[in-house]
Amino acid sequence: MIVYRKHKEIDKIRWDECIRTSVNRLPYARSWFLDIVSPGWDALEMNDYGAVFPLTHNRKFGIRYLYQPYFAQQLGIFSSEHLTAGVVDEFLQSIPARFLYIHLHLNSMNKTGSGIYELLPRLNHELDLIPSYESIFKNYNQNTRRNIRKALDHEITIRRKVEPDELIGLFTRNYGRNEPALKFRHYEILRTLMNHCIRNTFSLNMGAYMPDNTLCAGVFLLRDQDRFIFHFAASDKNARENGAMFLLVDSFIKEHSGQPLILDFEGSNDPDVARFYKGFGAKESVFHEVVINRLPGWIRWWFNFQKNVRQY
Repeated sequence: MIVYRKHKEIDKIRWDECIRTSVNRLPYARSWFLDIVSPGWDALEMNDYGAVFPLTHNRKFGIRYLYQPYFAQQLGIFSSEHLTAGVVDEFLQSIPARFLYIHLHLNSMNKTGSGIYELLPRLNHELDLIPSYESIFKNYNQNTRRNIRKALDHEITIRRKVEPDELIGLFTRNYGRNEPALKFRHYEILRTLMNHCIRNTFSLNMGAYMPDNTLCAGVFLLRDQDRFIFHFAASDKNARENGAMFLLVDSFIKEHSGQPLILDFEGSNDPDVARFYKGFGAKESVFHEVVINRLPGWIRWWFNFQKNVRQY
């Protein structure tokens, strides 16, 4: 039986134990992570926390809706047992009627079989770190190897500690204008998330520095048991010229290869970004966005009208 739990009713100890033992475990579904990126989240749970589904919700113009929070790539249903398409459909059908619009990212192990939902495929890229560094390096493409050599020629050095403010500042100075959807509150959420992870050793921050000690590239890697997630990265024009980000990723792989770990690049449908990940031998995996529109006809028309107006 699937039960809807409001935030105050969720047993977070049992919730986190379910996530910890899930076959499709991801850090985005940990209660502390959800508390940061989507305060007040609700949930569906089945069989006394045998399977769970976070409902990250908001309200606009009086309309309650579910949305995918920034900095949480995949959510959906998590379970310690294999999830059938029937169970996934049952969870989706159990989303309370109060939520009139639903736009969520399911995780890669959530397959729906009903055919009644609008599903949009999204790509992730993962690299298995179990092989030796030499074996992984053999799968680097020529462009990746060339950029690593370029970074070494430019005397780029890699350090293990970069402060959140340094990394966020590097990003906002170089990409902030190209990401208008990211507002001040989103950077504050990211800063809170990064600081929490640093305090609790759930992360690894790495930076690439030029000979004059200038930070030109950096990455925040989120750690969850056997997985490191390439969660947030930033670079400047120097890094694009000297190959610093390539050396940074290579340094991480060299340090962690030969271990039962996965480097999760978080993927991208952008061909250029995907090409960077694939250059290290990363393999594609697919997860899906699901869209369920329960809005009344006239509101749906108004919503689409407003959306189209904003595009021009």
